[in-house]
This record gives sequence, C-alpha cells and structure tokens, in this order.
Amino acid sequence: MKRILIPALVGVILGAAAPAQAVKVRKDPKLAKDIKARVARALDWLAKEQRPQGFWEANQSQYRVAMTAMCGTALLCQGSTTTSGKYRDNTRKAVNYLVSVSNPKTGLIGYEKDYRYTYGHGYSMLFLSQVYGDEEDPDRRKELKRVLIKAVEFSANAQTTKGGWGYVSAKDGNDFDEGSTCITQVQGLRACRNAGIPVPPAVIKKAQKYISDCTVKTGSQAGGVYYSYQSRGSARPPITAAAMAAMFNTGEYKGKDVQQMLDYCKKFVWPGGSGMHTSYGHWHYAHYYFSQVQYRLGDKDWKKYIEDVGPQILKKQSADGSWREGYIGPVYTTAINTTILQLDKGYVPIFQR
Repeated sequence: MKRILIPALVGVILGAAAPAQAVKVRKDPKLAKDIKARVARALDWLAKEQRPQGFWEANQSQYRVAMTAMCGTALLCQGSTTTSGKYRDNTRKAVNYLVSVSNPKTGLIGYEKDYRYTYGHGYSMLFLSQVYGDEEDPDRRKELKRVLIKAVEFSANAQTTKGGWGYVSAKDGNDFDEGSTCITQVQGLRACRNAGIPVPPAVIKKAQKYISDCTVKTGSQAGGVYYSYQSRGSARPPITAAAMAAMFNTGEYKGKDVQQMLDYCKKFVWPGGSGMHTSYGHWHYAHYYFSQVQYRLGDKDWKKYIEDVGPQILKKQSADGSWREGYIGPVYTTAINTTILQLDKGYVPIFQR
C-alpha cells in the first residue's frame, strides 16, 4: 500500500510501506542488481552494529544521537518502518532511544554536554518526523508530536541573530554560526513542517537569508558557500552541496543563488575533479546532500549521477558490508552511502521529488 501523503501526514499505513513516487528511468541493470545486493549487505551490517539500547555511535563512542538518526533514516530508505519491513525492530529501537534522550523542557534531542549537539538534534528532527508520518499507534503518534513540537521550538530559539546555527545554540555558543549545522537544522525543520508540525516561517526565511549571505556572488568561486559568515575565507564544496539541498527543501529551486550553487557544484563536487579522489575533504558529506539535489533535478540527472558515483561508492565497500573511509567511522560512512544508493526508492518523504 502506498504512503498517504496529505498535508498533515496523518495517514495510517497497513502492511509494508511503498514509495509515493517511483523513478521512471531505469539504471543499468547490472549496476542496479549490484547496488541492491551491496546495500542489503550494508544494512545487515548496520543492524548488527546497533547497541541494545537502540543507538549507534561513531569512533570513540561519539555522536550517538546523530549516528542513530542517520542510521535510522537509512533503514527508512529501505522501506522499513517501526511496524513493518526487515528492519522494523531496529527502527523502533532507534525511535525509542531518540525519544528517551529528548528534553521535555528545552526540546533538545540529545545531550547538552555534547559539544556539537545541534547535528544530532537536526538529524533527529528529520528522522522522527518521517517516522511520525507512518506511525500507527495513537499514543506513540501523540508522543512523537510532542517531541517534534518541542524540537522545533528548540531550533527556533537556538538560531543566531544572523539566521544561522552553530554547533550549539546561539546562547551557548555566543551567537556563533556555521554552514553545516545550519543546513542540518533547515532540513530537519522542513521535514517537520512537511509532517504537519508547525514551523515559524520567519525561522526559515532567516535561514534562507543566512545561506544567501554566505554565498559568493562573483568571481571564480561564484556560487560557493562559506563555512561561516563571520570567518568567510574560501568557499567549501561540501557545504555548498548541502546548502543547495537545503534551499531545495525550502522550496527555492530557481533563484540566482541556487543556479550559481549548481554551477559551482558541477565544477567542484561532481562531475568535476576525479570522483572520490577529489582534493576537498568530507566527500561523503558532500554527496549525501548533492545526491539529493541530483535526484530532485529529474530522471536524466539522477541516471547520469548514480551511474557515475554509484560504482565509485561500491568499489570502496568492505567485505563485511561497511564502508571504512574517514575519521568519523564506518557507521557514519555506511549510513550515508546506503542513503545515497536508495534515494530512488522514494520511501522517505523529505527526499522525494
């Protein structure tokens, strides 16, 4: 049965979930088969890595909230929910964990002692809002709604005077903001709004302005986005790709900033450079977002993208199903890669066209 996509996303799903919109274009059959098999192996690995309490974690037991939300989202991309699908138990445990670490007073999903808690908070808003749309149990829906309403309030209060976000709230971080956490909040807020959770329009408008203010307007780096409005410096490909995805989520597809961002990404993210050996760091972070952009641009763009980037991802996979590049750890990289490779299944509303 297909998901019922109404404004408040209050439809009840019986049985296995199905994509709201199938992708018309067909990938290379051999690649499609390979992706399916490799993703299955990777998701099995992620399922085994989940701790009994329901969380995942990065290297050195870091970023539990963010890793749990990102892994949970990867499972949603497969089609599992809290009540159906191969990974329903894992998904349900992830939801339980994130609900348990939400602060009923402040709205923060996570721990104030974490020095980068806004990442986990933003990714959790995205994940839990997508679960909320499919939740069948009335009591759990009520609980998720409460958590998400408070989470939105926290993000709104955490926004800086310039319209961005930092690693912590504006109050805790002396009004410091930077691009990557800003994008995380914007996407999480948009996901909540799509799920019927009230989001103040002014918060999104301020964030759009912040992203625009951080975008280079002229010269060889036109369209690139700075790390931070305060520090400026050189534009950064990963943040630019993420900013473009966030602008798409806010409904901005054709503005001058967005077109410049796309032109910049075509030169510096993909197909510019040489695939996974490009000179910039955070390759997986960049493509976590740029893949969303390419998918939203349509069948032609997505087919070209996945038939180029897909094999680059697959050839780096370890025998156990994980991906082990990067200092954050295999849980992080594996969650990102499985999300990229499953976007065209269309199961997760925030990623749909």
